Amino acid sequence: METIRVIIIDEQPLFREGIRVTLESMGDCEIVGETTDAGEALELVRKYNPDVALVDTGLTKSDPLDIALQARYLAPKMAIIMLTPSEDEELLFQSIKVGVAAYYTRYIKPEELIEAVRKVSQGEYLLNGNVLSKPQIASRVIRSFQLAEEEEPPQNNDSVPSPLSSREVEILSHIAQGNSNKEIASLLKISDQTVKNHITSILKKLSVNDRTAAVVYALRHGWIKLEKQA
Repeated sequence: METIRVIIIDEQPLFREGIRVTLESMGDCEIVGETTDAGEALELVRKYNPDVALVDTGLTKSDPLDIALQARYLAPKMAIIMLTPSEDEELLFQSIKVGVAAYYTRYIKPEELIEAVRKVSQGEYLLNGNVLSKPQIASRVIRSFQLAEEEEPPQNNDSVPSPLSSREVEILSHIAQGNSNKEIASLLKISDQTVKNHITSILKKLSVNDRTAAVVYALRHGWIKLEKQA
């Protein structure tokens, strides 16, 4: 059993203690560092190359989104879970843009946090189901993909052939349109698990850590197209 290495970036000592006790109860999770400081957080990432980072969105002396962005640059395979005092659609959107794997309020139950850490450590992306189902967020994400496509024209398909199967391209196109796993499964008449398996394969083939990066990568190479929004 491989150990899941986790760092905690949170300003409240009592909350950090609660997270640590909860995750250590898993038996295969090691807290390799705790901090409230952005510089120290990035140093922990460099030193330990953790599998998961839990980031408090309520940090008062550091920008949690900036920490997430820089941390993912240092450790592209590390998954980030944002913990927020309350739901905030703008922060949700910005979290998607920087590649955060999961986003929860600080009222998350211990068993839910354990499940989330396990899933994101295995490369799962838990934002889609509860974020892209919100029409306003979905439309903004799609628009951001379109802007990325417009700013950087697709590369020559002949020079960069797609490593994806036709089914994977189909699924990635649905992701780009804001569809959740369940919606994709229903549209393609396949199981949720089959969709998850295809997404895992897509991320591995493209050497990216999240769906957003996969969609933008495919758009820039001309492998998928987006329908223009009215």
